[in-house]
Amino acid sequence: MKIAQLLPVTLIEYPGKVSALIYTEGCNFRCPFCHNAELVLPGKYKSLIPEKEVLQLLQERSGFLDALAITGGEPTLQPDLIEFLGKVKDLGLLVKLDSNGSRPEVLKLALQLKLVDYVAMDVKTTFDKYDSLIGAKCNCNDIKDSIDIIRNFAPDYEFRTTVAPTITQDDLYDVAEYIKGSKRYYLQKFITYEDKDLIDPSWNDKRGLPRKKLDEVWGNVSKLFDIGGVR
Repeated sequence: MKIAQLLPVTLIEYPGKVSALIYTEGCNFRCPFCHNAELVLPGKYKSLIPEKEVLQLLQERSGFLDALAITGGEPTLQPDLIEFLGKVKDLGLLVKLDSNGSRPEVLKLALQLKLVDYVAMDVKTTFDKYDSLIGAKCNCNDIKDSIDIIRNFAPDYEFRTTVAPTITQDDLYDVAEYIKGSKRYYLQKFITYEDKDLIDPSWNDKRGLPRKKLDEVWGNVSKLFDIGGVR
């Protein structure tokens, strides 16, 4: 596993659980609004944390931690992800996996083997706008398959859309309509950081929909989901 960053404890990554968090290196998308350039762009990669070191920390804290959350980058690109998940489950921990949904076969295998307890998937935008928003070629059938797999097999899950510049209210309504009936859906406000450039630094000066508009959208789609809101 190419593990680039480790957060020993967090209370916000896995709903209702105390978890550790790891970031995997590498992504097949190039979303210009992503603020994890050091995980996505090969020229910015930093030294990796040995898998053995991560597992040792998890073992030492297994009485304190409930779970491990895995994000990226895109974790499903890791060729040894399934093996690593098995090692984490052997420690008695829950697993939360973040994904962009581009590799449904990996998600399905992990869920069938009961190696993941919570999946958080980004639904970036409407399918006709995916390629232009993520800066890469995307097979949207894979995204659709992942949505179905998560809804049918995940013990717990959420979908979320980061409302980046260029995403309109109508786009959000279309996404919500497609995934209606899902357990959780969140709209995430687009943010930038003064000390951290985005994948495309020019997007630091762009603005997404204001909170008032996001609240309006959520008010209109909230009835389609069991749980959700604006973050």
